[in-house]
Amino acid sequence: MARRSRACAKRPSGEKRASKRESALDPVGRRFEAGGPNAARSADITYVKTRQGWLYLALVMGIWSRRIVGWSMGPSIAAELADEALKIALARRNPPEGCAHHSDCGSQYVSLLLSKTMRENGIRPSMGSISSPRDNAAMESLMGIVKSECAHARTYATREEAALDLFEYIEVIYNRARIHSALGYLSPAEFEEANWPKGNSRSKAA
Repeated sequence: MARRSRACAKRPSGEKRASKRESALDPVGRRFEAGGPNAARSADITYVKTRQGWLYLALVMGIWSRRIVGWSMGPSIAAELADEALKIALARRNPPEGCAHHSDCGSQYVSLLLSKTMRENGIRPSMGSISSPRDNAAMESLMGIVKSECAHARTYATREEAALDLFEYIEVIYNRARIHSALGYLSPAEFEEANWPKGNSRSKAA
């Protein structure tokens, strides 16, 4: 069993940050059960140990169904990683204007790059308190699941090997088969199938 690593302990200091005027309020707060489909998402970054070095994983989760709607992996923890995960989430689930994107205050999430993508797509940034995991509790829970059931369950030889394993876990196991007590012991896909409001357009391929 690979030793568990700290989740995103270091943040790069060289990211271009949004101005104080663009700093996000916290409309989500700790009301992680609130809203319906595409009303709010939660995002974070963690890392996976391989013999080649770290593989960084950025996730975007729909809070309503706990489904992972966007993800990105790479050898760098720069803002581009979080931005790519957001863009994938936007392509797969085109949310209405005002959808909240909740995260911690890491440099990737206050970067000009991510702020621009959110502004251009009508996404409302939301950030919890600095150094308070409870302010992103839904994502902290997800990261714990991903790490214990996949990312830290074995030692990977290469980043590519880890990425392939994570892809299969996210798309085949977690989204479609992994049950949650908060969802009435359904998987995210099953919960959406049973509860998606009529007339509320679903995404392209998620």
